[in-house]
Amino acid sequence: MFIKILTKTHGNKKHYYASLVENKRVNGRVVQFVKANLGPVTEEQIPYLKAAYAKKKPRLVYDDP
Repeated sequence: MFIKILTKTHGNKKHYYASLVENKRVNGRVVQFVKANLGPVTEEQIPYLKAAYAKKKPRLVYDDP
C-alpha cells in the first residue's frame, strides 16, 4: 500500500488530494485499488504522509539519532 497524491489545478491554484492505494495483480496485469480517500492535504503534509506508509521508513528531521 502507498499514498497516491492527486493534483487538481483551478486557475492558478493547486489543490492536493491523498488516497491510500493498493496494487493487485488481476488477470496478469497490475491494477490499483483505492482503499481510502484521505481527502484534501496541504503541500507541506505530503512528505509526512508518504513517509508513514513507506516500506523503508525514512529518517525525518525530528527523529532522535
